[in-house]
Amino acid sequence: MSHVSSHSPTGQSPLRTVQVLGGSSASSSAHVRSLASGLVARGVRVTVCAPAGADRAYGFSGVGARHVAVPRSGDPAAVSALRTACADADLVHAHGLHAALRSILALSGRRVPLVVTWHTPADAEGARARLLRLLERRVARAASVVLGTSSGLVDRARSRGARDARLAAVALPAPRPPAEPADPDRFRHKTRAELGSTGRPLLMAVGSLDRHRGYDTLLDAARAWCRLDPVPLLVIAGEGPLRPVLQRRIEEEELPVRLVGRRDDVAELLAAADVALLTGRGEARSVLAQEALHAGVPLVATAAGDVAELVGDAAELVPRDDARALADAVTRLLADPARQDELRERGARQAATWPTEDETVAQVLSVYDELTQTRPPG
Repeated sequence: MSHVSSHSPTGQSPLRTVQVLGGSSASSSAHVRSLASGLVARGVRVTVCAPAGADRAYGFSGVGARHVAVPRSGDPAAVSALRTACADADLVHAHGLHAALRSILALSGRRVPLVVTWHTPADAEGARARLLRLLERRVARAASVVLGTSSGLVDRARSRGARDARLAAVALPAPRPPAEPADPDRFRHKTRAELGSTGRPLLMAVGSLDRHRGYDTLLDAARAWCRLDPVPLLVIAGEGPLRPVLQRRIEEEELPVRLVGRRDDVAELLAAADVALLTGRGEARSVLAQEALHAGVPLVATAAGDVAELVGDAAELVPRDDARALADAVTRLLADPARQDELRERGARQAATWPTEDETVAQVLSVYDELTQTRPPG
């Protein structure tokens, strides 16, 4: 279904949209790039408001969007810069709670539709949890439409007072640039050799080194894998505040774990792995889970958040914060090639049910159409 004609009818200017990013989430940034590319191709004008480095990292301007550098949420200049960028917008689409809050402030006094996508459930405790609820309520009630990337987030938005909340599963953007080595097996062996896992199983986890990722449980499980022969190597790709703590534990307990920092070749690392591990405390649409199933890598994941909704029966699910269950599941899987093959087949079937980038853009654009049908002629 083509939407091009609906955005440049006779006498009407192209739809002008502003995409607002907080700048902290790789998955939402990649989604906005994908969205911008699809919208521009359909004749929509797209301005992306994001921190200065985001355009270099994600290439919004490379797909035909206009990038406006807007500081991160803590900067007092952010709302002012955003207000200027949104001055002639027909519709504003904010990604994440902090981006949404700044958009609400920037649009104050103007009747411009605001779409908000909730990409992942925020987590907080004590006084911060109360503040988070207030923030979610403010955003949910101010938005014309809230798009949740999982049914759990849609329910959460409704419970916070959203007048219109819908499921809008976000597609996993295609790798950029596509990395298809001429000889995948040789490439895989080379990657494993570089990581130090020649002749031993390679376990892979990806994500920022913070407390919500469950890395403490992962290191507890790694102790049990020391008894296996050969001992698997666990590689964790990501950077964050917990790095010194995790590194100290790895050294003191002599764990078979390597922290390799933030990498731009995660897809290649994952393709070389025997098992992918997802131990977080709840993500809506985990990029790692999607990449693992697409790449045919068996996944062991914590049954938290909406992971089960995403992966179905195509992964081994274990209870949250249960190191023994995690260690046992990985040990069983490594010893069972038939189960690995079964998970690969199920993974391919499950991945085929997820929306494509094109379907994601079409759904978002249909929401924009609903909200902007009474635009004045250009």
